[in-house]
Amino acid sequence: MIKKILLTACSLLLILCAVKSQKYRAVMRTDSGKITLELFDGTPKHRDNFIKLARKHFYDGVLFHRVIPGFMIQGGDPDSKNAKPGVMLGDGDVGYTIPAEFRPEYFHRRGALAAAREDNPAKASSGCQFYIVTGKKFSDEQLDKAEKRSGHTIAADHRKIYKSVGGAPHLDQNYTVYGQVLKGMEVADKIVNAKRDKNDRPLKDERIKKIRIRKKILGFWL
Repeated sequence: MIKKILLTACSLLLILCAVKSQKYRAVMRTDSGKITLELFDGTPKHRDNFIKLARKHFYDGVLFHRVIPGFMIQGGDPDSKNAKPGVMLGDGDVGYTIPAEFRPEYFHRRGALAAAREDNPAKASSGCQFYIVTGKKFSDEQLDKAEKRSGHTIAADHRKIYKSVGGAPHLDQNYTVYGQVLKGMEVADKIVNAKRDKNDRPLKDERIKKIRIRKKILGFWL
């Protein structure tokens, strides 16, 4: 009897631990293909805000309005949904910001999902705009310069990734990273290399069709 109770208690404990450590993913369908992203539990304010907007279909139809090869693709501007060709975008928002959530383990490696922001002392993030880092590879000399530019010391293991995989190290600890591409970087690469105008807006609209949020419960993605 006691053994049965202990086994039941252990099972309940495992279930509670699993529920507590639930993970989220976002499946982003674009005109160029599908991008699957992991949303970090260590940045709950950004994660939950992104999930909220995605579930409200806020991102359905918005454009990647800014693309810079060797750097990133940016989207999330609500004004972009019905924007005419050639119109400069990037000022649309939701009327609130999100406090910065900098964590040393989350950095601007290739595939990082991060929050855009206007220049502000608190480095608070836009309530809706985000970017995905396509990045480029860096040498040690270039990383040293990035450190001076950002005022942030790049960890040794991060340096290895910036040299071998690439990213945008000058943004570390200045813009909140809250996710990472798991699949579909080839889609981001296609978008970032689209022909663009003087404001870095693609000449042919690159649209987010929809974003579906998936939640991990007891080892299953639902």
